[in-house]
Amino acid sequence: MAAGAALARGRTVTIVEHNPQGTGQKLLVTGKGRCNLTNDCDVRTFLENVRHNPRFLYSALYAFPPEKAMLLFEELGVPLKTERGRRVFPQSDRAADVLAALRRYAAGAVVVQDAPAALLVEAGICTGVRTKSGNSIRAKAVLLATGGVSYPTTGSDGSGYRLAAAAGHHIIPPQPSLCSLLSPDPSCRQMMGLGLKNVKLTLLEDGKPVFAEQGEALFTHFGLSGPLVLSASTYINSLENHRYCCEFDLKPALDDATLYQRLTRDFAALGGHSAQGALAKLMPASMRPVAVARWALPGGPATRAAEITREQKLALVALCKHWQVEINGLGNLEHAVITAGGVDCREVDPKTMESKCCKGLYFAGEILDVDGRTGGYNLQIAWATAQAAARAV
Repeated sequence: MAAGAALARGRTVTIVEHNPQGTGQKLLVTGKGRCNLTNDCDVRTFLENVRHNPRFLYSALYAFPPEKAMLLFEELGVPLKTERGRRVFPQSDRAADVLAALRRYAAGAVVVQDAPAALLVEAGICTGVRTKSGNSIRAKAVLLATGGVSYPTTGSDGSGYRLAAAAGHHIIPPQPSLCSLLSPDPSCRQMMGLGLKNVKLTLLEDGKPVFAEQGEALFTHFGLSGPLVLSASTYINSLENHRYCCEFDLKPALDDATLYQRLTRDFAALGGHSAQGALAKLMPASMRPVAVARWALPGGPATRAAEITREQKLALVALCKHWQVEINGLGNLEHAVITAGGVDCREVDPKTMESKCCKGLYFAGEILDVDGRTGGYNLQIAWATAQAAARAV
């Protein structure tokens, strides 16, 4: 994006790319391969969905808001569509089409297949890059757009942090964001592989809700994953100072009374079945033994459906509407969708993305200590900061 924008302004551009598969590989894994390339909202709404340092993005986003990003991609031959949550995707549902469009946009750039080993800095001014093969590439401006440390096989292996630190920048320690969640609850492993659809997840911080959304989630051997869980993960501030719990409403379309009536009908029809067997219409097979254990019927799993009392049915309603999973950790940094942390924004000019520590050095995208929630916000941050840097060089 930065290369194309700089070329459009008449600049000469060289891209130093260390991934042997070529530029932009991380785009191919975004949006489950569909590339949620922005969010169709105004800047004020957008900034409400930025977790760290939203004010830093004010100038960049007003200069290149989502509507301009959408217009650019349409002009580059990528018809777009908007889905739930204002998420914008290519009509083709192919991230490869977005990457191809960006490569066309930057077609005038020289691509050097090499890894940057060090920045060339003379008298406090960045004058180029020295590559691992020993070549020195001189430039009037150098832009670090190397991403964070998530999905390192795509090229975002943290090397940008080392280059920035060598130029005098403070790096806010990277941590996973939009990631899976770890749980000490052994039932997660017991239900490993179970996907929940059309459930409501509420993230509780010290018992108080801080996030609630309906969608899909997945039980894993280590805890929880899936779209809802990734979204919830960005609302976790400090696992050391707070207690977190994911609470699922397994039947969000039914209120307590309606669910009770449904259970009453099911148990009447399946009166001779065990308690676990009577849950066949209510929840997936792998969830039933866990539910019966949590339900804690006095007669145990062998209790017949016809013997279940009103109070016990009410307890099952409460279990279905408030199924809780304790959270004690964030998922693997390498497999987080994005990285929080990075170059300290206080050391970067928010209008130009130029370093305050080293003239001629610029930043764009995930290398900066800015990150948004799920829904196209993070790619829009990349586009806006890239455009800001390209305008300034």
